[in-house]
Amino acid sequence: MTQIKVLIVDDSAVVRQVLTANLSKDPGIQVIGAASDPVFAMVRMQTQWPDVIVLDVEMPRMDGITFLKHLMSVRPTPVVICSTLTEKGAETTMQAMAAGAVSIVTKPKVGLQQFLKDDSEGLVAAVKAAARANLRRLAATAAAVPVQAKLTADAILPAGSHAMAETTDRVVAIGTSTGGTQALEVVLTALPRVCPGIVIVQHMPEKFTGAFADRLNNLCRIEVREAVNGDRLLPGRALIAQGGRHMLLKRSGAQYHVEIVDGPPVTRHRPSVDVLFRSVAKCAGKNALGIIMTGMGDDGARGLKEMYDMGARTVGQDEDSCVVYGMPKEAAKLGAVHRELPLDRIAYEIVAYGCGR
Repeated sequence: MTQIKVLIVDDSAVVRQVLTANLSKDPGIQVIGAASDPVFAMVRMQTQWPDVIVLDVEMPRMDGITFLKHLMSVRPTPVVICSTLTEKGAETTMQAMAAGAVSIVTKPKVGLQQFLKDDSEGLVAAVKAAARANLRRLAATAAAVPVQAKLTADAILPAGSHAMAETTDRVVAIGTSTGGTQALEVVLTALPRVCPGIVIVQHMPEKFTGAFADRLNNLCRIEVREAVNGDRLLPGRALIAQGGRHMLLKRSGAQYHVEIVDGPPVTRHRPSVDVLFRSVAKCAGKNALGIIMTGMGDDGARGLKEMYDMGARTVGQDEDSCVVYGMPKEAAKLGAVHRELPLDRIAYEIVAYGCGR
């Protein structure tokens, strides 16, 4: 078996040491080096190029974002951001994701060494997912998975339906994971001000979704915001689920709003796409369009099948345009996808759906 060659770039000697030890325990990973900043990293990479880079953001001599942009312009390489979780860092990390990073592993300022040891499985999973990323898509559009029981959406809400046969308000539900921050930017920035209301689950850690939503709101013609409990779903508005909490669609009369709830991870994620999609199947039925996009694993596949069975229109991002063709592939295997589309056609599908076509 070919090992995944990893380079660690972090200005903390403790972090470099712990990350090297944790990753090296996995027989499928080889840490080929550790650099204290991007300048040293570029020298190291002249002799051996890594398959994956684990990168800090705030470092001396050159910051991680500048290095990442340079990397993507010269030789696109999968990058996992390993960043301290602060409000300031959240915005910085969103910039890194927009520049082409594959995923985020968060690290606290307090208890860092113990955290990195405890979360070693999550880091290994993130590195392995990054190694499978579609580099062509990374260049074109420039999560840590906890080890626990894999619950279904039943843990949050039961299956079944009380959807109205027909409403004037239409709903678009999107689920995505690895590569999704870039993919969502492509889709949402292409939408006109007048389009159906959109609910989104992007697998992302707590406190990052607010900065991500703010960034998209500044780029898009539609309104994009992190969802707050009770938010109305309105035409021209996209609501992004909060990191660390599930988001459900609810209906009051013929109007839709969202409910933000706590609960265990579903398909090892919180927020979970399966939870959102099931709630959309229950409340909107045939009045919804479900879209599953790039991401590792199968979260959302069963929920999209429930939407499909309730008469919703369903779309999967095609393999060629995905960074990781995991979630759409699993949905297609279940027979949950009416059609697959390349990333640059998904916005047109949303507009057409909103126009009744």
